[in-house]
Amino acid sequence: MDTCFEFNLDPTILHMGALQLRYYGLIFASMLYVGFLIWRVQMLRGGYAEDLADRFMLWGILAVLIGSRLGHCLFYDPERYLNDPIQILQFWKGGLASHGATIGLVVAMLIFSLKYKMRFLEVLDRFSMPSALGAAAVRLGNFFNSEIVGRQTDLPWAVKFLRYDNNCRHPSQLYEFALGLFVLLSLYLADRFAGKEKRPLGMMAGLFLTLYFTGRFCVEFVKEYQTDLQQKEFLTMGQYLSILPITIGLGLLIWAVVKRIPTNEGQEERLAKVTVQESDQKRTGNSPAPKNPSKKNSKKKSKRK
Repeated sequence: MDTCFEFNLDPTILHMGALQLRYYGLIFASMLYVGFLIWRVQMLRGGYAEDLADRFMLWGILAVLIGSRLGHCLFYDPERYLNDPIQILQFWKGGLASHGATIGLVVAMLIFSLKYKMRFLEVLDRFSMPSALGAAAVRLGNFFNSEIVGRQTDLPWAVKFLRYDNNCRHPSQLYEFALGLFVLLSLYLADRFAGKEKRPLGMMAGLFLTLYFTGRFCVEFVKEYQTDLQQKEFLTMGQYLSILPITIGLGLLIWAVVKRIPTNEGQEERLAKVTVQESDQKRTGNSPAPKNPSKKNSKKKSKRK
């Protein structure tokens, strides 16, 4: 079928000399801001200080950018990028992988939880909704860029991405955009009906990993192959990479249901540890070292003599 909706939108909104304002960048920046607001609400609701919630902002941005870029380069086209590593830094040319972003965020949250004496599973839970929002926003940006397209189809809602080729294709970016919104809504409802701070520890993270990566696994069947090698395989690279998160997610869900550890269990003791940690860092980092009183006394005695 040659007749389908033709999409030929210029991905650049505004040209400012060498600088460009693109739909992808605008969507990505908006996602970071809204996602951070959701994260902060989750942290404040748990009794943590606003300053502690704000500290993860830079951690999260760097984790998403570095993880998603390295994931794309090493998972989908390692030979090209290892032969010319400077291309890894050229992220503005496209190429961000959600699996890499997930790995980057998990590592960042692990370090964050260790540094501020928080439970790792709790940090994962509180960041689950921002993660779902981020996954949806990135795919909407891909749609405006006419990239990460679907395979050819004759379905009535097919789209012809004229900046990619002249074939009618699955709008797989919109499928994943809808998937991200569905996961976000599911997490919101699960959080509400599970009692918010009384929800079982690990439930949100397990639900996110299971729902999102199961959806990703299914969408890969209609997404265009990222490399020529994938056409010879029964599963795509994206599907292989989704198996582990699905398995971990199911395991977390089962563990959360069986153990039923409320998120707010031992809240006062844990908050006290975090408060002590912050006060110790402020004292050692900003306050001058206390002077030795014995030296003061000895000086005074010597002067009297």
